[in-house]
Amino acid sequence: MADQHGRKWDRCVADTAIKTATGLGVGLVFSLLFFKRRTWPLFFGSGLGLGMGYANCQHDFRSPYLVHGRIVKEQ
Repeated sequence: MADQHGRKWDRCVADTAIKTATGLGVGLVFSLLFFKRRTWPLFFGSGLGLGMGYANCQHDFRSPYLVHGRIVKEQ
């Protein structure tokens, strides 16, 4: 059980980091191309990525019987 919990944490941290970095990158592109190098698209994009990662982590930890999309039977 602890091994599954550790894998969930690892997946959660990696997913949140990827989503935050992607949001930051998209915000950077929008800031450079459309918004005259303002900073708010950077914060908005990284905030969206962080929020999506947090929501995915909540869903992962609140569904204890799902492991990679498979249902684990109780014993």
